[in-house]
This record gives sequence, structure tokens and C-alpha cells, in this order.
Amino acid sequence: MAMSATEIERFIKEALPDAEVEIRDLAGDGDHYAANVISAAFKGKSRVQQHQMVYAALKGRMGGELHALALQTSAPE
Repeated sequence: MAMSATEIERFIKEALPDAEVEIRDLAGDGDHYAANVISAAFKGKSRVQQHQMVYAALKGRMGGELHALALQTSAPE
């Protein structure tokens, strides 16, 4: 079962309440998304650490309910 963009955004915001989250469905199939996430929690973290924080927010759904998520992450300027 696929995840909706709304569900992805909800999980990310639960873990990173200050996050600005933009989700795009890349293929129209509910399985392939792109996300742009901006959060102060990313400040001082490497890109890998930032992505790990987003994947942790999805609570193990990557590879199952959510097949692919292209991530762009950053701290606010």
C-alpha cells in the first residue's frame, strides 16, 4: 500500500515540528516522491545526517509503503 504526500509530510513534521516540507509525487503512483525539507534541526549536521533524520521520521516505511524518496534538506538561512 502506497503512502500519500500528506502522510509523508505528517511524519516529517511530527519528528521535526519546525520543518518546512514540500512533497511532490514524481510518477503519479504514490510510490515515488521528492521532498524538500528545511529545518533548524539540520544546522551543523552533514547532508547524510540530515537525510537519516528524515528517514527516521518515516519510521521504517522506506522500501515498504514508500518505494522512493528523493530528498533535498537544509537548515534555514
